[in-house]
Amino acid sequence: MNLIVAVDNNWAIGNKNKLLVSIPNDMKHFREETTGKVVVLGRKTLDTFPQGQPLKNRTNIILSRNAKHEVKGAITVHSLEELLEELKKYNDEDVYVIGGDSVYKQLLPYCSVAHVTKIDHEYEADTYFPNLDLDAEWEITADSDEQTYFDLPYQFLKYERIKK
Repeated sequence: MNLIVAVDNNWAIGNKNKLLVSIPNDMKHFREETTGKVVVLGRKTLDTFPQGQPLKNRTNIILSRNAKHEVKGAITVHSLEELLEELKKYNDEDVYVIGGDSVYKQLLPYCSVAHVTKIDHEYEADTYFPNLDLDAEWEITADSDEQTYFDLPYQFLKYERIKK
């Protein structure tokens, strides 16, 4: 399973239920990675999308503790066990965890690839992703040249879980 996330220098991912910054090339990278694939997200993340609607051209699986929560055009599951059972229907390489915070933390142990946009800045934030640079189970296996959006440097990194 994959995950895709944008982080700042402190591995922050959000503030007040919003992304820290919207970088057009990062959004393009996200679309290219996930279009035609399965995306797994929490209900709060879905609420941040335009009109709270699932992403087009993807199979959207929403993890929500609310047993009554249903979303047109998406599959809703209500527990980690139910999610893992649903994911058996798909090729592991086609599944992308896209947030938010609690979904990332629950599913990180099941992921083998992390697509990380590392933004060279420190934002005010209230939501963080685990720092993969400090986790001996992960290593960077690919990186892009540094890019800039106005004066904001960023880089695309691919982390892979080290096979034991």
